[in-house]
Amino acid sequence: MTTVQVSEKRRVWLKILGGGLVLWLLSALVTYLTANVILVPTLVLLGSFLVPVSFVAWAYERRSSGAITAELLFTTFVVGGLLGVLAASLVESYLLRPSPLMFLGVGFIEEAVKLAALAVCTRHLVGRSTRAGVVLGATLGFGFAAFESAGYALATTFTIHGISLVDLVSTELLRGVLTPFGHGLWTGILGGVLFSAGTRDRFRVTGRLVVAFIGVSLLHGLWDSMDSLAVVATYVFAGESWQYRLLELGYIPAPTPDQVQTFALASWLGRIVISVAGVLWLVRVLRGRAAADV
Repeated sequence: MTTVQVSEKRRVWLKILGGGLVLWLLSALVTYLTANVILVPTLVLLGSFLVPVSFVAWAYERRSSGAITAELLFTTFVVGGLLGVLAASLVESYLLRPSPLMFLGVGFIEEAVKLAALAVCTRHLVGRSTRAGVVLGATLGFGFAAFESAGYALATTFTIHGISLVDLVSTELLRGVLTPFGHGLWTGILGGVLFSAGTRDRFRVTGRLVVAFIGVSLLHGLWDSMDSLAVVATYVFAGESWQYRLLELGYIPAPTPDQVQTFALASWLGRIVISVAGVLWLVRVLRGRAAADV
């Protein structure tokens, strides 16, 4: 295969991303111009699956093993992702109640469910490696994120005033940008550790895997809690006396314009720190196994 052919082959994911983005923008424009609610599912599905599917195409082009087939990636993405969403929703509805630690509970439950789904989907895979675990784990995580994003997009679309196209588009844009640093990253880390800890014919629960699970679940929980933590930080460092008084009386005070900016800054800085920590951890997982193989 020539260099030109390889280069063209590795641009497939970029074509999917670029073409899908054009179609999504076109769908948003036509939906806005026609106010046709029939187009809403098209807009939701395109926006929710565009980045995850683009990643799967990118990962498939760069797979290091012939054992990672298109069929396995598809099964891991769709079946694993969907089973993860359904199981997590079921478990959360029974175990979680509103509390300051609720989002940490969400992190532990969803990461446990995704890890179990990954083990089930890849139980017959031969020739497991850390790289393969990262690719398949991230694939399942992106599948989970795609179905979850579709749900969030639909939930924000329907308001008491009817369908809000602005809320739908803004939700999909935000989640699309953040998707690579969420479920895909966290489950990719777990997949790499799971595969490196196992043998050719079975998985093993090791101390390293337990530590990775706890760490990833904490990252997940902190990510989900960031808006709440940003609110607390805003009132602690930029609150005013009258706001503290209202809080003591059980009322939620309206934020000042400066506090709105402080909240946004704290929320984004927190997510950036979590994202950087996750990426560095993933790099360490890959490099650590590469060094062990030398």
